[in-house]
Amino acid sequence: MTERISVTDKAKEVIDQLREKHGDLMFHQSGGCCDGSTPMCFEKGEFLIGSRDLCLGTIHGCEFYMAEDQFEYYKNSHITVDVSEGRGSSFSLEIPLGLRFMAVSRILTDQECESLRPPEYP
Repeated sequence: MTERISVTDKAKEVIDQLREKHGDLMFHQSGGCCDGSTPMCFEKGEFLIGSRDLCLGTIHGCEFYMAEDQFEYYKNSHITVDVSEGRGSSFSLEIPLGLRFMAVSRILTDQECESLRPPEYP
């Protein structure tokens, strides 16, 4: 199966650091509030998943969600979660570290689309 989402090694290190301090984590792709469309990291259960949110998969043991209407724009894309220096203006757990998660997307190939893992409702 082709996964819709992946994570860089650098972002995995930050996730490990946050997990050590906060426990189990989850991600939700922001729909444009605060810091634009960006992956936001929360303690698992601190962000309420809605009935119209989809789980695109897991990254480094963390479920990754996105609103159904936003997914329409990403449905033919692969998202790689990375991290960069600089404070974003979101409520994501990495912000106090002077870092911010970011989504790098690319269009899926025809071959990838043939074996694409479907998103799931929680």
